[in-house]
Amino acid sequence: MISSVRGQVLHVTGGGAVIEVGGVGMSVALTPEHALSLRIGSEAFVHTALIVREDDLSLFGFASREQLELFELLRGVSGVGPKSALGVLAQLSPDEIARAVSDEDDAPFRRVSGIGPKTAKLITVSLAGKLVAPAPARPGAVVVAPDADVVAALVGLGWPERTATTAVEELAAELGDAAPTETAALLRLALSRLGPQRAGVRA
Repeated sequence: MISSVRGQVLHVTGGGAVIEVGGVGMSVALTPEHALSLRIGSEAFVHTALIVREDDLSLFGFASREQLELFELLRGVSGVGPKSALGVLAQLSPDEIARAVSDEDDAPFRRVSGIGPKTAKLITVSLAGKLVAPAPARPGAVVVAPDADVVAALVGLGWPERTATTAVEELAAELGDAAPTETAALLRLALSRLGPQRAGVRA
């Protein structure tokens, strides 16, 4: 099982990329947003799921472990294949998926290409109890945008912008008023969350 790949990006399309690993170019299917965050010549790290069929081996890649786990959950729903599962993740964030399942609202899934009304309903039923919906914002609560300087610093170190933004947003949500206001301190916490491995310096 290939659970992740790291290497130089050789080619990027709207729905995937070719990443060189040990001298071998691996074609990885990605969401359009994820694919566009990669740069040819830079190093990329993606979590992956290898789908083995009688006449085909397909590799699907994700920016986070959370997305990979959601992909596997979606694939476990009757009528949802790997391409449809990737389509759901291309259109909905993990929070949006969890909220739709919690609310038993299949409308967001019906808007995904390849997902019909019956399958959309099956998704909400099959994933019930397996996802934790985000807590609703308190009335009057102020949503603070992620620290732009920290995000920019992480991008400069090679992390995809979406990954960097998510890490800073999660830190702000967890720490609340206790979050440090100094950019350097917040950057250290973000790097600790992301781990020692870099996504590679962009070209």
